[in-house]
Amino acid sequence: METEQDDNGISENVLRLRTLEPSGTSLSVGAGRSAETSRSGGLQKKLSKLSKYGVSFKPPEDDAVHYASDAKELGFFQKGRDFESTFTNHKYTVEEKETLYTYESQDYLPSHSEVYKNWIKRQPSRLDWDQWLMMGLIGFIVGFIGYLLHQTIEFLTDIRIDKATDYIEDNNLVQAWGWLLGFSLLFLFFGSALIVFVRPSAGGSGLPELICFLNGTQVRHIFNVKTLVIKFFSCCLSVGSGMPVGPEGPMIHLGSLVGAGVSQFKSDTLKVKFPFFERFRNSEDRRNFVSAGAAAGVAAAFGAPVGGLLFSMEEVSSFWNEKLSWQIFFCCMVSVFTSNLGNSAFTGFDYTGIFGLFQSSQSILFKVYRSFDFHISIFVPTIIIGVLGGLLGSLFTFTNLKIVRARKSLLSSIQSPYLMKFCRLAEPIIILVIYISTSVFLPAAFGCTRYHTQSNSTSSGDGWCESASNLGNAYVNCSSETKTSKGFFSNESYNEVATLLMTNGERAIRDLFSRNTHHDFGFPSLSVVLVVYFICACWSAGTAIASGLVVPMLLIGGLYGRMVGLAMVYLFGVHTGGLWAWIDPGAMALIGAASFFGGVSRLTMSLTVIMMEITNDIQFLLPIMVAIMFAKWVGDFFTHPFYHALLEVKCIPFLSSEPIVYNRKKRRLNLELYTAGHVMNMHVITLTDKESVQKIAHLLLETTHSGFPVLSRSSVGQDIFSGTISRLELTVLLKHKASFIEPGDNENNLTSDVTAVEYEQLTIDKLEDPFVTEEMLNNYATLPEHANTKVYLRPYINQSAMTVKSNFSLHRTYIIFRSLSLRHLTVTSVDGGQVVGMITRRDLMGFNLEEKLDRAPQGLGKFATVARTMRMFVPRTADNSNSPPRSPTRLTVPPSTPSTSNQTLRPLPVSSSRIVSHSVILEAPESNAESENEASGLKVPPRLPDTVLPASTEVIEAVAPNTLLSLNKNVDDSHVGSLPARPMSLDAELSSLQPGPSLGLGQSFNVSDAPILHFDTSSADLHSDVEQLP
Repeated sequence: METEQDDNGISENVLRLRTLEPSGTSLSVGAGRSAETSRSGGLQKKLSKLSKYGVSFKPPEDDAVHYASDAKELGFFQKGRDFESTFTNHKYTVEEKETLYTYESQDYLPSHSEVYKNWIKRQPSRLDWDQWLMMGLIGFIVGFIGYLLHQTIEFLTDIRIDKATDYIEDNNLVQAWGWLLGFSLLFLFFGSALIVFVRPSAGGSGLPELICFLNGTQVRHIFNVKTLVIKFFSCCLSVGSGMPVGPEGPMIHLGSLVGAGVSQFKSDTLKVKFPFFERFRNSEDRRNFVSAGAAAGVAAAFGAPVGGLLFSMEEVSSFWNEKLSWQIFFCCMVSVFTSNLGNSAFTGFDYTGIFGLFQSSQSILFKVYRSFDFHISIFVPTIIIGVLGGLLGSLFTFTNLKIVRARKSLLSSIQSPYLMKFCRLAEPIIILVIYISTSVFLPAAFGCTRYHTQSNSTSSGDGWCESASNLGNAYVNCSSETKTSKGFFSNESYNEVATLLMTNGERAIRDLFSRNTHHDFGFPSLSVVLVVYFICACWSAGTAIASGLVVPMLLIGGLYGRMVGLAMVYLFGVHTGGLWAWIDPGAMALIGAASFFGGVSRLTMSLTVIMMEITNDIQFLLPIMVAIMFAKWVGDFFTHPFYHALLEVKCIPFLSSEPIVYNRKKRRLNLELYTAGHVMNMHVITLTDKESVQKIAHLLLETTHSGFPVLSRSSVGQDIFSGTISRLELTVLLKHKASFIEPGDNENNLTSDVTAVEYEQLTIDKLEDPFVTEEMLNNYATLPEHANTKVYLRPYINQSAMTVKSNFSLHRTYIIFRSLSLRHLTVTSVDGGQVVGMITRRDLMGFNLEEKLDRAPQGLGKFATVARTMRMFVPRTADNSNSPPRSPTRLTVPPSTPSTSNQTLRPLPVSSSRIVSHSVILEAPESNAESENEASGLKVPPRLPDTVLPASTEVIEAVAPNTLLSLNKNVDDSHVGSLPARPMSLDAELSSLQPGPSLGLGQSFNVSDAPILHFDTSSADLHSDVEQLP
């Protein structure tokens, strides 16, 4: 007898049966679990006290410093980790899985209970005007925050750059460096300290956490008024200090914060609750307003209302409908209107225009002033740029993930919390020192370049000459005396590297996108800036500041896109009109920016529309679409999308739109051929609708299940599924003794429409007094007077909890679970009455599907056969003692067919009393060649699902030549037929079986390359899952 650890870290007693062949393959039979499992199947150690969320475990307080120690043993290019295609599921270590299981899910729809329906009756009629009003209010607030954020960053940037420019013009590089360093470090220090010491959850862009929340996972502290305030100021200070980051990511998170808070008209942090819009205080409306806030954040950040709508639909939201589209579109419209109205008259809070005059130069972030017709040949460089975008985007993602893991590993190894916080604070400061020093001193290694701009002057030769590379000036006055050949002018000089580094990201992007500036930047300057900015931006992402990556992504893509355009200019010359006018480095820079953005984020529709709205260059729509698609296709071969990969590093559960599941032979599995019973967790604890207070208290103290199916007695005396109830709801009920049924009360007079606890009291997010609650639960669990006290649960259970039968399609199960963003999905027996399992988010994640389905027979496989042997294990006796093991059963290949090997299965002694079946399934592995099966005369049967065999079945012995098995009950009563899907009762199913041929005892079966059998015997039935050892 050996003890092993399964994939979830749960100890199991294992019986091994080894073949006599030297292959070393073995059979493994689990004899029962030795520990209580959590709602997701993983072992959770019970702590000494409850957390404020009602459970004895909680996710990491700060995921930036939490790191699984067993991840350090993996290789740099470990398969299934950071360097993985989107067609590969992420592989988690054991400790990472434990972290994954600490996150709880949330239902999209509120619990449909009697108390909820009573609450609905008290609310005003469900009209549309209040939803539209709330959408408009959210859009206005998000737009105003976007205006404040933009103006503050512009104000700090102007102060920083203007003074440094004066020093540089006086050739005082050291003074310029000192000014930039002192000014920037001062603001960055406060911006980072707010994150490190006040609100770690406000760090980064917040997009991964927002995505997983709208996907159905609960992440603490991401929607909090303190997070909003800290995020705003940290973003202003960090971006304004000159870090190679952008404000767009935090702006999206700020928008979702507004949507989550304003729609509820209450704040637990501020301890206020206003009596307005109370009907929106449910999970469905709150999540819809969060989606609207995120879309409004994109609209305010880019001035792109349609792009914001598509971004919310494509990237962050899992649930969508037509009505929600119109409402979010309205919210984005109000947001852009508000932000543009403020920006129309102010620049860095200086009044510079006419209030209410929407100028295109201010409303369109990177306005392109000239558009070109293009030839079909433009798609050649476009495809090249798209491929580069996919490659460099994957490199950026991979490098950042490795930096994040190295940071987490280092910080988690520091024992002193003060030293750890100091290191977190020091990292962005080190990056800023390197970046500013490079920006000031690196341009000295490059000579100055004289302006070469084409004349826009009159015939007299005087006028304005366009050039985007002048620091802060879009135009340069050129005189006719400086006219050179071919109509070009030259009268001043500039430094190419300083033009791109000694400014903020948005101004540098405008320089790169400028048209008819073929020679403003050369290969050396573009290459150097690309390397410097790529490294610094990649390192900055994930540090202890509130920052985004949109501006760095556009800038990096613009750099290599302009290099491709410059190469074409060198090859084909400068063309300012005609058929080849599209050969322009600025046009290629725009395509490059879109390709890198797509290569990192893998966005398609929303990114295309955003690029159109921020540049106003509709002519280049098709080349941008082509570049984005090629960038996505190439990037998908190397890494997961950036924000999804960060969720994997943070170990936050996430369900993709479509699961991709492969078996160990790298063959993709079709989930339509599997059932919900293959992945369900069978360790389900059920309650009755009149349950003992003492039992409920024990469950809350001793288990980590977050939801419980509730059963009620039917008219025929069966316990059937009635609904579900959550852990926190049970805790609230125990805190209100008015819901108790004392001994002697007449239980027959109970009605579900009379409730002792109201909906507002029942739907809480956390406990205000976890220590008092734990003491109360201990009293209920230990004092004998509570043994006969009951709680009537029927008014509080979710009567519309989703259920599927155990033979329900797994593919459709996945669609239902993700589309409705469920927390629990109860699995019932085939007849629909009894609860046989539970499916949670963890059960449907890609890695878990692969682990479970790889050992679950999809039937029998393409080249598989089945045999069953009689009395392979020790029969169960009345006193649960064990009889001696029987003689081994010999299975050989028929003498009439070619034989490759003869093998004997030898059972080892059994010391556990939990083996309760007399039967065992042997499945020949799928690795047998097709020719071998044909030579053996074995016909390929259809795939046969897992089976539950009652312990009363004494003889099952067969090979299925035509999916027919010989089922012999009580030895002398023979029945033949196909085996139904699990769970099954032979007594109920035998009548439906049709006679047919079968093989009997002593006949043959080929068991070459012996498989491994894993039996879960937590009940009297035998649940068999076939698994092949690696």
